[in-house]
Amino acid sequence: MKQFFGMSRRGNLDEALQGLRQPQFLMLLSNNDQFEAHVAALEQRFPGVPSIGCIGMAYQTGMVEQGVGVIAFTGGVTAAANVLEQASTMPVKYIQRLEKDIQTVGGSARDTVCIDFCAGNDACVLTTIYTALQKRGISLMGGTGDQGRVAANGRVYQDAVAYGIVRNQGGRVKTYKENIYHQLGDYRFVASGTDRANYILGALNGKSAKQVYKDILHVSDQEILTRTFQNPFGKLNGDDTCIISIKEVQGNALACFRQVNDSDVLILLELGDYRAIVHQTIAQICRDFPRRSAVFSVNCLFRYKLFSEQGYMQDYLRDMAALGNHAGFVGYGEHYNNRFVNQSMTCVVFE
Repeated sequence: MKQFFGMSRRGNLDEALQGLRQPQFLMLLSNNDQFEAHVAALEQRFPGVPSIGCIGMAYQTGMVEQGVGVIAFTGGVTAAANVLEQASTMPVKYIQRLEKDIQTVGGSARDTVCIDFCAGNDACVLTTIYTALQKRGISLMGGTGDQGRVAANGRVYQDAVAYGIVRNQGGRVKTYKENIYHQLGDYRFVASGTDRANYILGALNGKSAKQVYKDILHVSDQEILTRTFQNPFGKLNGDDTCIISIKEVQGNALACFRQVNDSDVLILLELGDYRAIVHQTIAQICRDFPRRSAVFSVNCLFRYKLFSEQGYMQDYLRDMAALGNHAGFVGYGEHYNNRFVNQSMTCVVFE
């Protein structure tokens, strides 16, 4: 298979599609103002080709911050796309769509991946999707778009998750998750006073979550939001750690970008040597896949901001280009199988 990347920083879809022939799966990354028009125009240009889309920044060797980006798979994939609606209340109502598409594509854990673009309410949706995928051992990766809208097959939806089931006819696929943080000290916190619907973290070990964070890191209320780039929380999940970013201060509580439950065990994280970690990820992928057709990734908005502030974003894209054809988008939360994570990178590699 081959991966196509086209873009227009002016938001001109025709310009972004120049050179694209016979796509078998399409991903649209558009801006808020032109999203609906771009979704309709893409379907008109390639009617019947499975497609998903969301509002967000695309990248390959450079960033597309305000225009439009198109990522397409050609020559050697089998794909299906659809949507699960009512993401915040009952996505399971539409699970037969996904089960049918899995059967139609006919893939396995070895050669098939599910890529999703979510409008929000990620935790509920991921649990629902993964229930269907794990019957065949199929991995999932994806992310949350901006402005609460996604698209599938030429239609725009709210409160939904758009997905594509993609089978690589020419070899294996594998998903990866990269974490550039490690534990700070030996702090262990039991969460309480949480509001799952609004991602509120009220208390840690019975004390105000805001005050605990301030006391350990010696920061003011105003500095908390910028310090989360350096020191997010982590939720222990077996041998893995899911990163939890702080969104804002609410009274004595902290609003986060992902759900925290009462009795969750949290740790405090600190930023590691992200350049070295990126190079380790690239080396691992090269060991696993000596031959690569494509790499599609989702990078967190906070990683994008951090890398940009550190003057590393363009170097990062150059580093990832060593893998060959690499493209992706900036998400507001990253998906890895049944996990909704923050400040991470997830990707899928095609042999």
